[in-house]
Amino acid sequence: MEKFTLDLLFHIIGIGSASGLLYKDNSLFIVGDNSGFLYEYHLDSKDLKRHPLIENPTENIIKKDKPDFEALSYFQDTLYAFGSGSTAKRNSMVEFDLVQKKKIATNNLSELYAVMQNFASIKPEDFNIEGTIHDGENWYFLNRGNGISNKNTLFSLRAKKLNQEFSMLSNDYKLPKIKGVRSSFTDAVKVDNSIYFLATAEDTQSTYDDGEVLGSLIGRIDLETMKIDFTQKISDSHKFEGLTLFKKDNNKIEFLLCEDKDTEILETAIYKLSLNLK
Repeated sequence: MEKFTLDLLFHIIGIGSASGLLYKDNSLFIVGDNSGFLYEYHLDSKDLKRHPLIENPTENIIKKDKPDFEALSYFQDTLYAFGSGSTAKRNSMVEFDLVQKKKIATNNLSELYAVMQNFASIKPEDFNIEGTIHDGENWYFLNRGNGISNKNTLFSLRAKKLNQEFSMLSNDYKLPKIKGVRSSFTDAVKVDNSIYFLATAEDTQSTYDDGEVLGSLIGRIDLETMKIDFTQKISDSHKFEGLTLFKKDNNKIEFLLCEDKDTEILETAIYKLSLNLK
């Protein structure tokens, strides 16, 4: 699994601080943590559309006011965009219809996020959801451990809808260090019975303030054992925050990645990461 290639595929002008990524039907759906839009980019036509996720959306919302959309997941024809929960203004989940191409609901997850914090003994200042997955029966949330306590936590919720009764499990992970700094979850995707995740080492002890980026890695969690069965550093300098499955066969798996450069520049780079499975 240590054999990999990482290639820059293209740039998209008009999107900044990309933090969540979904590939579906030859299009990329992207959220940026500074933005109030969901972006839809068609790979063939190179057409870029913007779909509002909040009222009066803008491209670069000031930090204290932004909804901080950090994670995308989908099931069937519904896409879900999640705020990180790292401040009181970042607790929204927006449901978006992929057929009608419009927002259909906005949900306040304050109570759910509070339950998760209490369940896993995560202080509010260390809570920072950066990856989500929904497979129709289960929801997975990944807390990025870039706070003081380094709580890299995977929450597993069994429920078809988040407003229904659910059972919850949580697992904590000690991720590898890069240049002496502990890496922390930044996104994830479910493939078969595994979760592939991204993690970045950033020289900060805050879920709010950015720090020097020291590199990124990819890893995999076996959902039967809930243990990490491999990790691989893929960059010494990139802060990869979006991960989506692109292609898979018996020999190789390919992902698309996006990078958050923590700037107001409206340009996003899309990378392809290929891993050998044999």
